[in-house]
Amino acid sequence: MQDLRRIVVLAWPILIGQLAIIAFGVIDTAMVGRFSSLDLAALGLGSSIYISIYIALTGILVALQPIVGHFFGAHRPAEIGEAVRQAAWLALGLAVIGSVLLAFPAPLLNISHAEPHLTERTMAYLRLLALGLPASLIFRIYNSLSNAIARPRYVMAIQVVALALKIPANAWFIFGGWGVPALGGVGCALATTLINWCTCIIAIALMLRHPVYRPFGIFKRFSRPIWARQAELLKLGVPMGLSYLIEVTAYTFMALFIARFGTTQLAAHQIASNLGAVLYMTPLSIGIATSTLVAQHLGAQQRAEARAVSRHGIALAGVVAILYGTTVIATRGWIISAYTPNPAVAAAALPLLLLVGFYHFWDALQISTAFVLRAYKIAVVPTLIYAVALWGVGLGGGYWFGFNVAGNMTAALTGARGFWFANMLSVAAAALMLLAFWYAQFGGSRERSARAPTR
Repeated sequence: MQDLRRIVVLAWPILIGQLAIIAFGVIDTAMVGRFSSLDLAALGLGSSIYISIYIALTGILVALQPIVGHFFGAHRPAEIGEAVRQAAWLALGLAVIGSVLLAFPAPLLNISHAEPHLTERTMAYLRLLALGLPASLIFRIYNSLSNAIARPRYVMAIQVVALALKIPANAWFIFGGWGVPALGGVGCALATTLINWCTCIIAIALMLRHPVYRPFGIFKRFSRPIWARQAELLKLGVPMGLSYLIEVTAYTFMALFIARFGTTQLAAHQIASNLGAVLYMTPLSIGIATSTLVAQHLGAQQRAEARAVSRHGIALAGVVAILYGTTVIATRGWIISAYTPNPAVAAAALPLLLLVGFYHFWDALQISTAFVLRAYKIAVVPTLIYAVALWGVGLGGGYWFGFNVAGNMTAALTGARGFWFANMLSVAAAALMLLAFWYAQFGGSRERSARAPTR
């Protein structure tokens, strides 16, 4: 119970912060949709590109969290300061790469074969977001640092304030007023960029002034890039970034394939996908909180305690997922009615939400186990597992079921339902493989390896 309390204390502010991030996208969609269908389409196309780049780059910087967690558990504050400075150099390099991709997105947009006027609006949207990407990456460093030292409430407070600012800023720039012309979807990007820089400045001020961060001496001296430390960050961060990218692209291509079945099934898929994303935030938060405590125990050379916290965190995520999944299955008709009044879409979404109820359990186990392994500085193996499960079983199996490649598939497993069934199998496969690997390495009474390697 003590471990569960510690996990919950860390997890709830992370959950609120994650929901605030999701709310950014919901607000953008709702407000831009009231401006024009063209801007809404540009928002959808631009967001898919931005999110893929953003998730991949910030995923690399999340490597700072287990590194700092180990130093924090070992009571080495000066090493934490140096790790943050080195992460800042890495963020600078990643910002250059990401900003160039966003500022010159023509090669990416050419894949969509969008009409010229839609491409033009999307490019304007992405170029404004390119200006805010460096601020987002710096804030990610602060986020990882705060989570690693068990101070997620500061991050949550900033994210909630940012969300409160997002609504009036969106209204001003999207619809115009007080000397500002109506900018539509571009105004939404401008609001996001300005808010990103505000949160970045607040994060820097806290790391500079707040007593919690002062012992680390982050700004006490200047550090040049140290290639050994950069290699450590990249060795852990690149596989983590790739794993995030695999997840994002799996869902992106899933939506592209389902679009071939028509707007009704695509709309039903959107409902299931949106609900799944909201549910995902809870096990994600539990996973981050668990990994924080595991990394701290490992840094303090308390391996038995790290194993115990790992077990309890994964179990907590599984139990909560069972409660969530049961609720979704029992109330899926009411949930769908809150999304859409269209009877055709509701009928198509009903079996998908049944699958979501089961899918969520496996999703909770895989993400919580993946974060535990990252606390042990193991990232390559989870990435390989994700590639096989999400791309192979999920997308490959979804294509096989959804399009009835064999020609003898039951109707219940074709179309969008086939993709979601394969998606459920893919996360189940990922969860079982990750759990088996964790248990083989660290779950028994004696670890097979006494060290915490980067794999």
